[in-house]
Amino acid sequence: MRYRCECGGLLEVEADWRWRPTEARGLWRYRSLLPTLDEAPPVTLQEGGTPLVRCERLAAWAGVRELSVKVEGANPTGSFKDRGMTVGVTLARSLGMKALACASTGNTSASLAAYGARAGLPVSVLVPAGKIAAGKMAQALAFGAKVIEVEGGFDEAMSLVEQLSADGHVYLLNSLNPLRLEGQKTLLFEVLEAASPDRVVFPVGNGGNVSAAHKAIREANATGLSRATPMLTGVQAEGAAPLASGSYHPVDKAETLATAIRIGRPVNADKALRAVKETGGAFAKVSDAEIFDAQRRLAREEGLFVEPASAAPLAGLRRLVESGVVDRSESVVLVATGNGMKDPDVVSRYASPPLRTKADLPSLLKVLS
Repeated sequence: MRYRCECGGLLEVEADWRWRPTEARGLWRYRSLLPTLDEAPPVTLQEGGTPLVRCERLAAWAGVRELSVKVEGANPTGSFKDRGMTVGVTLARSLGMKALACASTGNTSASLAAYGARAGLPVSVLVPAGKIAAGKMAQALAFGAKVIEVEGGFDEAMSLVEQLSADGHVYLLNSLNPLRLEGQKTLLFEVLEAASPDRVVFPVGNGGNVSAAHKAIREANATGLSRATPMLTGVQAEGAAPLASGSYHPVDKAETLATAIRIGRPVNADKALRAVKETGGAFAKVSDAEIFDAQRRLAREEGLFVEPASAAPLAGLRRLVESGVVDRSESVVLVATGNGMKDPDVVSRYASPPLRTKADLPSLLKVLS
């Protein structure tokens, strides 16, 4: 069979559509299922190959038979975005692009800045002013990107960078670019090689991840990589839930402390809705309080420190079980998209402050008691 990647009119690639693992590390072992233009080495930081951690305590709490967490915070810049960026920047370099750009709630900017630096290409990132977690901003600045704060939210930043790219000033690497989704689909390839879950649950902001997973299922089934067809499920925060009803209702002023999914007009809305519907999945929305409770439980009961958006799938799963949408007999994989160090300040919302003692044993024992 032949595989055609039609990338927004920017690129069309045909390749043998067969699952042929390579000796490459991380996601580039799926190179036979990824679009490439030449045999040049990819722009890579050894992303992919992230842990899939079994969580028995949280399975009991959420109410399902089996629960695992795909820990995407183990990627080089601490989020799943690296999967899309390694492919996107690799193709951008092959196409001769001279400058890269994106709009971001934080993780995309950090990832593009890193891979742009790796490729030797200048990067500009547009972020909503005053609404980016400090850890993510620090990464983009450290990698040398030109960071521009836009008055307004993510949607205003996205509109502006689209205009900039349409005029040919920069090459756009948001998930609106299909090359990003080509890389992100490898997340589900890894899940399907390791397990055959009944359901995979994602936090949903722009909808790229769940859209990419849908593509991955079709390709895995067609190429023999896997025959599993898990139900794809999306979870949004109550203040930023344009898709949670199962149809698209834009949110003009999206608000949630889970900054990675604070998006009111997702660019992949139609694809995300189709992914969930065609796989028999579901959407849910949860409060910030539920998200923080789930973040605390992941850390204290399973040793997994994830950013708030990454905890939304656990909170949403529990709600879907309680409402009868998810059966208690199911095996479920939750996708934790980003590391907790991306937004460490939120921990103060539920954790006790450090204790202090004088430098003598009696004082220490008093504090410990």
